[in-house]
Amino acid sequence: MQLFWTICKKIVQLIGMLLLLSFVVFYISRLAPGDPLRSYYGDQVERMTTEQKIQVKEQLGLNQPIYRQYQIWLQNAIKGNFGISFQYKQSVSVVVKNHWVNTLILGLSSYLLTFLLALLLGVSCAVREDSWYDKIICNIGTALSCIPSFWIALILILIFSVNLSVLPSFGAYGVGQSGSLISRINHLILPLTVLILGHLWYYAYFVRNLFLEEFQQDYVLFCRAKGLTSHQIVWKHCLRNMLPSYFSMMVISIPHIIGGTYIVEQVFSYPGLGKLCFESAKYHDYNLLMLLCCITGFFVLCSSMLSQLLSIWLNPQTRKESRMNAKSPI
Repeated sequence: MQLFWTICKKIVQLIGMLLLLSFVVFYISRLAPGDPLRSYYGDQVERMTTEQKIQVKEQLGLNQPIYRQYQIWLQNAIKGNFGISFQYKQSVSVVVKNHWVNTLILGLSSYLLTFLLALLLGVSCAVREDSWYDKIICNIGTALSCIPSFWIALILILIFSVNLSVLPSFGAYGVGQSGSLISRINHLILPLTVLILGHLWYYAYFVRNLFLEEFQQDYVLFCRAKGLTSHQIVWKHCLRNMLPSYFSMMVISIPHIIGGTYIVEQVFSYPGLGKLCFESAKYHDYNLLMLLCCITGFFVLCSSMLSQLLSIWLNPQTRKESRMNAKSPI
């Protein structure tokens, strides 16, 4: 029951934070310099008279005070109407619908592969602590983690797309090949490589340290005294004890992965939500920007709250403290 009320409390907090986020983004986007009419009409804006511009702004609802514009937008958004994209001349929901699958494929693939490889790499370094293998991997990982992702992306494009011409450098699939699995895989190789290299060692080092801490526990000495092999100790005992911390890290890292995905999409001209975010901000496509910020904010806030709930559920001590705090009269 206590967990149920905790979830209800988190949902109320989530709604409040989303409203605050939408309010801040709405005002900042409107106050930023630039002309949204250029996004809608292009170069035709320069040939418009003052009267025509006033009429167009009235049609788009841009002539009203900002607080009134936000009120109208919020009322429509609650009903599921997020407005028309100035750039694409269609509903922003339709625009996002045509792009979110690409981001999901790229982001989810990098997310799963990063944490799978981080687990394997972290364990392999932990069981060989201070060996030449551990030192080499640590040095290479530290060096890679200091290199910006966009720079790695440009180097890979130069090598594999420009010089060798073996991998595509932009897009999610070839022209007319949206249903081709091979085409999609070829277009995913470079973006996935950049995303994995940018995040891998950060999480692998975390896993390495977790296992090194577990190796210091008394139960490990007991397992060795019983004659268990290192493989059995690591995968049957140490792994089980560090999984709560590992799962919490996986949930907390969702915003980190989303941010990296958005950057990589822009570098590789990958038609996903990240590229849409950049274009909507650049061309003052207010309605599209609002929906994208709300979607991104929703996942970021959900990951934060889910990590807290996961910590309470997986950790018995945390559950006990939560119940005690709930019963406390103060």
